Amino acid sequence: MRRYIGLLFVFLLVATPAFASVSNAPVQWGFKKGKDEQPAEAGKELDELLDKYDAFYKGDPDTKDIYLTFDNGYENGYTAKFLDVLKSEKVPATFFVTGHYLESQPELVKRMAKEGHIIGNHSYYHPDLTKVDDDRLKRELEKVRAKTEEITGIKNMVYLRPPRGVLSERTLKLAKEAGYTHVMWSVAFVDWKIDQQKGAQYAYDNIMRQIHPGAVILLHTVSKDNADALEQAIQDLKKKGYTFKSLDDLTKRKSTKNPMLFSKKKTHQN
Repeated sequence: MRRYIGLLFVFLLVATPAFASVSNAPVQWGFKKGKDEQPAEAGKELDELLDKYDAFYKGDPDTKDIYLTFDNGYENGYTAKFLDVLKSEKVPATFFVTGHYLESQPELVKRMAKEGHIIGNHSYYHPDLTKVDDDRLKRELEKVRAKTEEITGIKNMVYLRPPRGVLSERTLKLAKEAGYTHVMWSVAFVDWKIDQQKGAQYAYDNIMRQIHPGAVILLHTVSKDNADALEQAIQDLKKKGYTFKSLDDLTKRKSTKNPMLFSKKKTHQN
């Protein structure tokens, strides 16, 4: 019996997946929305989990910098308009792309890169990364990186937005080991349902209502509402004293300050 138990223990050690060393319990990203220019809050537990792997969802709450990001799963005819507005307003952005987008819209991806925007990884086939094994997860990320390099010549890709906003400690760990930083968000609303668009005012109001210093804004480029609202939102945010920065600016700023300061609730007004 002892010999049997010993062999069973050895079998379990060999057979247990590598990710068993950290939790793979899925976390559906969520937070308390910002209001009256006070930062969004994901809570102590999520703040600490993200900090452990250098991930983030917002920047410095005491600086009126904001970060514009887009998720590009497929093209719905509006991305060129987004790019036109960003170029006109001289605003940097990050576009998180899937394999489908890279395969179907190489010219738009080239334009993103040519105009100075960051291209981020949104996985190739858009799976829940907590439900795929380690090798599949790494392949998902590498295929996007390689295809982006093929299209744009850009070799490095360092930002990851997990599909469906689902993550776990395991996926955070694997992504970091592969050279990626998880980028979540602190401003978002239901904008991806193309059959339920509500007009530019809806998108504009949602952005302005939730905005706060250090905000990472998530918008989907399939939304006509977003395309129609973006220019006015950018102009009015600038009038309120906000400056649009790139994710590279945010990570450089984090590296020179205590990262936990970016997770703590703002205690005074600008």
